[in-house]
Amino acid sequence: MDGILFCKALILGVVEGLTEFLPVSSTGHLIVAGSLLNFTNAQAKTFDVVIQFGAILAIVWEYRRKIGSVVAGLPTQPSARRFTLNVIIATIPAIVLGLLLEKHIKAVLFAPVPVSVALIVGGLVILWAEARNRDRNVAPRVTSVEDLTYSDALKVGLAQCFALIPGTSRSGSTIIGGMLFGLERKVATEFSFFLAIPIIFGATIYELAKDWKSLTVDSLGLFLVGLVAAFISAFICIRWLLRYVATHDFTAFAWYRIGFGLLILIVGYSGGLSWAE
Repeated sequence: MDGILFCKALILGVVEGLTEFLPVSSTGHLIVAGSLLNFTNAQAKTFDVVIQFGAILAIVWEYRRKIGSVVAGLPTQPSARRFTLNVIIATIPAIVLGLLLEKHIKAVLFAPVPVSVALIVGGLVILWAEARNRDRNVAPRVTSVEDLTYSDALKVGLAQCFALIPGTSRSGSTIIGGMLFGLERKVATEFSFFLAIPIIFGATIYELAKDWKSLTVDSLGLFLVGLVAAFISAFICIRWLLRYVATHDFTAFAWYRIGFGLLILIVGYSGGLSWAE
C-alpha cells in the first residue's frame, strides 16, 4: 500500500469514527470526504462498511463491563433480560424496513437533494426538540437505561427507522427521538450507543456477504488502517460526547447539519462531488 492510499484510509477512518455517533450523519461526511480524496470506486463501498465495524468495536470496548454483566446475568437477572429485550425490540423495526426498502432507498434517496434535505430537516427537528425541552422545562421521565420500558424501546426503535433515509443520522434519530419520548439526554445517548451494536454489526455482515469479492489480500492493509483509525477516533468521540451531553444541548449540531446540508447541495450540483452509489 502506497503512502497516498494509506493517508486516504487514515482520513476516512477518522471521519467515520468522529461522525458515526454524533447526530450529523456519517454517510454524508463519508460521501464528501471520499469524493474529495477521489476514493469512490467499488472497493470504497466495502471499505466504508469495514470501517463502520471499527466504530462499533469502540462502543463494545467502552461498555465492555456493562455488556459482560448483561451477558453473564441473562440466566438469572431479570434486569439483564429486560435490557436485552429492549435492545432487540428497538432493533427490529429498522431491520424489517431496511430489508424491505433497501433497493428503493438506494435507487431514489441516495442522491444530493434527498441527503441534503435530510440533513437540513434533521437540523430543524433538533432545534425544535431542544426549544420544546426548554419551554416545557419538565424533568425527564427515564433517568437510567435500566428504567426503559418495552414501550420506550419500541418508540426509540421506530424513531431509528428514519435513519434509513441517507443523511438523517442514526444517532440523531435515536437520541432526539428518545428525548422526545421522555428519556434523559444521557440515557438517550447511551441507548443509541447500544442500539448501534446490532444494527451496524448486522449491516456490516450483510454488506460484506454481498461484496465479499472485494476482500482481497491486497486490500487487507487498506481496510486495517481504516478500521483502526475508526476505532480510535470513535472511542475518543464517545468519551467526549458523554461529557458534552452532561452540560450541553444539541443546538450546535443542528446548525452544523443545516450548513453541511446546504454545502452538499451547492457543491454537488456545481459538479464538485462524485456521487457514487
